Amino acid sequence: MPTRVRNRRGLIAASALTAALSLAAVTPALAGTAASHPAPAAPGTARPASGPPTAVQGDPRSVTQRVADFYGAYIDTVWDGSDPAAARALKAFYLSADARRKVAAYEAREHADGILFAQNVPVKWKVAYAGSGGGHATSRVTLTWSDGRNAQVTKIDVRSDLRTRKITDLKPVR
Repeated sequence: MPTRVRNRRGLIAASALTAALSLAAVTPALAGTAASHPAPAAPGTARPASGPPTAVQGDPRSVTQRVADFYGAYIDTVWDGSDPAAARALKAFYLSADARRKVAAYEAREHADGILFAQNVPVKWKVAYAGSGGGHATSRVTLTWSDGRNAQVTKIDVRSDLRTRKITDLKPVR
């Protein structure tokens, strides 16, 4: 087998492994309330094992899961704050052109993030199916802004096209 073909296959295999590991890192919240995750360990210390690992699964056909994947990756990227180009790339991949224009207009007008509808970053998020019709599905995104009993929660309805699976609209729930 020519070296060029072996190198290309190796690159494809490495890319697939990276994508799978990234998805596994992004989607634990998809397990819902049944999954419990211990609090992060203090910097420089190891976290003790607390039982068997939580299984994560996915289905690329589900627009609700796609919204969850987007919000998980987007929040991680914004939380880290070290790569603004990554947030733009996520928007370009997951949002339709019209939705990107609406988000940009909101950001210019409100001086806040048009995906989170806020100026800061939530500490937790979850996504649930909220209905469908007319070739679109709606997912309800719930963002939690702090830990504790009185944590502030906001909700966003995210509309997705069932054919393209792209996010076509985002609206805060009042």
